[in-house]
Amino acid sequence: MLPEVYLSLDDAQLARRIAEAKHALGTRLVILGHHYQRDDIIRHADITGDSYKLARLGAERTDADYLVFCGVHFMAESADILRAPHQTVILPDLNAGCSMADMAQTEDVHEAGATLERLGLHSVTPVTYMNSTAELKAFCGERGGAVCTSSNCRAIFEWSFAQREKVFFFPDEHLGRNTAIAMGIPEAEIAVWDPAKPQGGLSEEALRGARVIVWKGCCSVHTKFTLRHVHDRKAEDPEFKILVHPEVPHDVVAVADAVGSTEFIIRTLREAPAGSKWAVGTEYHLVNRLAKQMPEKQIVILSKDFCLCATMYRISPQNLLWALESLVRGEVVNPIRVPETTKKWARVALDRMLQVH
Repeated sequence: MLPEVYLSLDDAQLARRIAEAKHALGTRLVILGHHYQRDDIIRHADITGDSYKLARLGAERTDADYLVFCGVHFMAESADILRAPHQTVILPDLNAGCSMADMAQTEDVHEAGATLERLGLHSVTPVTYMNSTAELKAFCGERGGAVCTSSNCRAIFEWSFAQREKVFFFPDEHLGRNTAIAMGIPEAEIAVWDPAKPQGGLSEEALRGARVIVWKGCCSVHTKFTLRHVHDRKAEDPEFKILVHPEVPHDVVAVADAVGSTEFIIRTLREAPAGSKWAVGTEYHLVNRLAKQMPEKQIVILSKDFCLCATMYRISPQNLLWALESLVRGEVVNPIRVPETTKKWARVALDRMLQVH
């Protein structure tokens, strides 16, 4: 638990002491900062990116003993799965979780898999989004499935269909649905598994007829973007182009000018001409930061509501400073350690993803 002494420090004191701790630790430390982090965290990050990129690049920094992951819990788990043997992954605040990942509990997914087996539906490939626990990545690894990211989801679905007849995708309903529809799969062949209901709330006939079974889960940020927001921005200025993440609901994706991962969104905006206008459907801190970096373009968040990742926001300069000064003293706080068996099978699922894409 964060010592109270850190709560009394002002912004300048926090920034100065974080810089001093980083200097003291030198190359033994790498701070990984996710795109959705607040600016007073990103300013201290050695590497910024999305969750998988950060986990991969952190592991490649073999001169570093400590990977301090300024993100959420599942991201730090992925870093621990990929890290070098001598490295330790630290999450500055263990309460920084992910609501989407929490929507797919391990026991519920196991029960769903067992139900499909009991119904004789054996030709099913489980695919989990990167935004899931290590245990669910391991679930897929043990059962011939794979992990995917928002940028390679379609490629993984295509690979999955080459293996078996159906895809069981979790935990994000919207990414699964958007990917399936983009592949030409009709809505009638997409079933939504609700873990709160017996047999997922689905009849045996619906399960047999489905090519894609998606988990009833969502990103608490991206699910907030609606058609009303699109209409409001277009009414404000018809020249706004709509750029959204594939975790948003399908009706928004269907009318967007461009859809893609966080890295795609950043690249699209950087390559856009000066004077262009963009309404972006993704996390507030990232959109605000990009708008500041590119003042020659008009970049606004699609919704005028405050769409930020509240759990990501738990990583504060106070938590970061505590983690770093503890390392300077030779103490490790909040280490992330995935059990070895889980790590083994989760790595199998990740390796399958890399073989495909």
